[in-house]
Amino acid sequence: MTSPLRHAVDLLSYAATRSSHQQRDRATVADLAVSAPDLGLPPGLEVRWLGVAGFVLSYEGTTVLIDPYVSRAPLSDMVRRRTVLPDRSLVDRWVPRADAVLVGHTHFDHALDAPAIARRDGATVYGGTSATALLGLHGLHDQAVTVEPRRTYEIGPFEVTFVPSVHSKLVLGLKVPNGGEITCEHLDGMTPQAYCCGQVWGIHLAVAGATIYHQGSADLLDDEIRHTDIDVFLCGIAGRQMTDDYVGRILPRLDPKTVVITHHDDFFRPFGGDSGLAFGVDVERFADEVARTSRDARLVSLS
Repeated sequence: MTSPLRHAVDLLSYAATRSSHQQRDRATVADLAVSAPDLGLPPGLEVRWLGVAGFVLSYEGTTVLIDPYVSRAPLSDMVRRRTVLPDRSLVDRWVPRADAVLVGHTHFDHALDAPAIARRDGATVYGGTSATALLGLHGLHDQAVTVEPRRTYEIGPFEVTFVPSVHSKLVLGLKVPNGGEITCEHLDGMTPQAYCCGQVWGIHLAVAGATIYHQGSADLLDDEIRHTDIDVFLCGIAGRQMTDDYVGRILPRLDPKTVVITHHDDFFRPFGGDSGLAFGVDVERFADEVARTSRDARLVSLS
């Protein structure tokens, strides 16, 4: 297990060479870029990245969102502990109408926009108890489903299963930031820190004969992952350095044909422009980790 001191040294080393790291990472992301039709999924199954860990999946008239976050609270809101709520104008601009929203955990960069989409579209929000609490704060409790582990939920042509997981310990490998459940009782108290992590899920989707697995945070409960031969793995990579051998543990279990990098962008920047890169994400190193772990998995990025 890597020590907190080693993590601290690695972060300081990255900070000292951040500019060159990010230049190489931008080049790596560009080299890996493909369009959604190149994912090898069945005709008519559309997949679009919404930045961070967010995705739009559509098939035969049904649209499912995973962890949509386009409101993009600036870093200053976190530092000053300001209230952050969905920006309806940005949601309307960037997020298509949806039948369901799947929430992998309830940090603000995964869950903040779910209530606005639920209110606009009448969509059902699936997630843990914190996701249900968040919907309740917005007066939308009846549109929340508190999921059960491994139960399959049918959403139009999609079969969705929530797999118990854990969040990466971003604080030097010691703790999850803003862990625990959402307990705030009023919306005006919903600072970034109030969007507590809640239960964490990997999300397995089966549709049109294809399988997709979404892991929004770079950690796992090894024995809980029982799906294999995944067609497309939507792989969150932020903070994976704080998880021992993340790639070496999860790739052999899922055995994906294609790995899509996600959660590598700077989620404090406005959506729709230059998304930048998250601090310390090291995409170039991740590509090497994937290549060492699996000879068969194809690594790509979606623009």
